[in-house]
Amino acid sequence: MPRLFQDNQENLQKYCSGPFLWKQLLPLFRIKGYTANICQAPEHEEDSKVVHDFKPMGSERTEMRKRQMSTAQETPETAPGQHAGGNRGSNACCFCWCCCCSCSCLTVRNQEDQRTRRASQELRTEGPPICEESTTPTLDEVIAWAQSFDKLMVTPAGRNTFREFLRTEFSEENMLFWMACEELKKEANTSMIEEKARIIYEDYISILSPKEVSLDSRVREVINRNMLEPSEHIFDDAQLQIYTLMHRDSYPRFMNSALYKDLLQSLSEKSIEA
Repeated sequence: MPRLFQDNQENLQKYCSGPFLWKQLLPLFRIKGYTANICQAPEHEEDSKVVHDFKPMGSERTEMRKRQMSTAQETPETAPGQHAGGNRGSNACCFCWCCCCSCSCLTVRNQEDQRTRRASQELRTEGPPICEESTTPTLDEVIAWAQSFDKLMVTPAGRNTFREFLRTEFSEENMLFWMACEELKKEANTSMIEEKARIIYEDYISILSPKEVSLDSRVREVINRNMLEPSEHIFDDAQLQIYTLMHRDSYPRFMNSALYKDLLQSLSEKSIEA
């Protein structure tokens, strides 16, 4: 036998029986789900043998499951809603192992939150109307508006006309806030007072609101303190301040506006024709 063929054969046998082959095949066995315990002799012995002890990984899990099933059969069945290993309440939450949280409590809390949000949305929808119901003002009423701001604000027609003017000056929120405070004073139910007060605060007092009205720091501090237990008169100081602002700032411009003059002229012409 040639020397070359003999060397190749020896190398092939060493490759097939040595640790090198095992190192190549070990990942394949791990992929198939087997574990291997390797007992290897010292490296200087070329003819050392590797002993492989294969155990399927799933076998241990299967034995554990069998033991658990047998234990469960021997243990008496627990009452519905109770955990065998603890003192959880009957209403314990499925995702929480503590007894302080229960599915029923979470459901009730969520329902209450939904009712609160729904009530807030309804109150905002039922808030001050876009335009108060009023008849067409008479010539005498329009002339009286020029006499005092109080006579303008006392009639729905006067408030609607003045509010239309404020809209052109981008200060309609002053009239909306004043009207909301008037509606709050008519409320007698305590829970409704608290809810309406919170809505008014969020819409017109909060600095985060786009409809924030201009109030001084003293009035804001009083409102913030009283919001813990709001009453129907919680915004009286703020309402008076906004009323004074509209009287001194917007009312004179309204009397000189084209809106007021055109209305006065049209009513005068109708009275002459009649």
